[in-house]
Amino acid sequence: MDPSPPPAPSDATEIRPAGAHERVVFLDVLRGFALCGVFMSNVYMHFSGRYPPPKEGVAPLLPSPVDPAVHALYEFMLAGKAMTLFAFLFGLGFALQMGRAQARGAAVLPLYTRRLTVLLCLGLTHLFALWYGDILSMYAVAGFLLLLFRDFSSKRLLVWSLVLILGVPLVLTMLQRFVPLLASSAETLQAVAKQERAQAEAFQKQAQAVFDHGSYLETLRTNAAVHMKRVLRPVYFTFLLIPLGKFLLGLLAGRHRLLQEPGPHQPLLRKLLGWGLLVGVVGNGASLAVGALTRAGHIPRGTPWLFFMPTVSELGVLGLAAFYMAGFALLFQRASWQKGLSVLAPAGQMALTNYLCQTVISLLLFRGYGLGLGGKLGALACLTLIFSLFWVQVGLSHLWLSRFRFGPAEWLWRSLTYGKAQPMRRPPDMTPADVAA
Repeated sequence: MDPSPPPAPSDATEIRPAGAHERVVFLDVLRGFALCGVFMSNVYMHFSGRYPPPKEGVAPLLPSPVDPAVHALYEFMLAGKAMTLFAFLFGLGFALQMGRAQARGAAVLPLYTRRLTVLLCLGLTHLFALWYGDILSMYAVAGFLLLLFRDFSSKRLLVWSLVLILGVPLVLTMLQRFVPLLASSAETLQAVAKQERAQAEAFQKQAQAVFDHGSYLETLRTNAAVHMKRVLRPVYFTFLLIPLGKFLLGLLAGRHRLLQEPGPHQPLLRKLLGWGLLVGVVGNGASLAVGALTRAGHIPRGTPWLFFMPTVSELGVLGLAAFYMAGFALLFQRASWQKGLSVLAPAGQMALTNYLCQTVISLLLFRGYGLGLGGKLGALACLTLIFSLFWVQVGLSHLWLSRFRFGPAEWLWRSLTYGKAQPMRRPPDMTPADVAA
């Protein structure tokens, strides 16, 4: 009897999602850590009523004796750092997808374009149906720009990333300060600036009143108005270009497999740990100190060297983000730490679902049509509440992935990207460890 013909081999160039065996557990762990920081930052700075800051500052929102210290600790340790890690991982994910497509001989451009288009649609829905602070749509737009850099050398990627991260804030600050002087006198500009500040404060007060007491439909209209005002400001472009610079750092790290294979890169990771801590402490410390002295009137606001402070602030954020990334990577090499840190992996694997759920949770807690907690929680109470809720998300992520391959939003994103419904149920022979792998 002739032997049965072998099964037809699958097309190596087939465009398909990554299999479970292709996931890098540590990246999900780091993404889970970043997701916790993003949740805490979004709630603390936006939903809790602290941003835009009230005219009288944030002091009334720090009622207990310990709250000012907690607020300062948040500003130093967390503000901006988690979002930097999130952007870094977005760029690294792009490098992973490019590598997988090239290994199969498939074209990366069509697939990634569809992926970004779906993400943009999800982001716009999130933005206009839920919250003006959406990052998904902005990441999708910056992701299209990232495609322009995919063939750059590593040196050019590093240079461009630093130009975008550190140079853009400086250029924007100087343009805002000096270009108007070419068209008018300093006195006229001061009068115009005063009028604009008064209008902005009135709008912020009106918007916050709607957020605190309005219905869902009323908050939708105000949400759209706030977003449009943000988009029309020149500073909005920094929200696009600075994350793009962080994408490039992630692309560079992914290309050299810094986090996919951290073992051979331990000397570099140790350098990033030490230098990141030093730069982070100096940059964040200087930024917080100068900000406090300026608000107190000890440093005049027109002092020329203050133009460099946005760059110093970004440098501090980048330093501490590198410190966190390198520290987690080094700890994950130890078996005793690996098991504990892996608890975060399911939350990171379901990052899109968890991010969208975080917005819904925040709206229900802090908006007027929910519990209306906006402006009512001190720093310690607010951050403790959100940190606790994140661990509820971690538990639910474990439970969900014990039964399904993807989170609901991840399933929708993949299905729309690949043009067909992806298998959702986890096969009986797939263990939870396989899901996280």
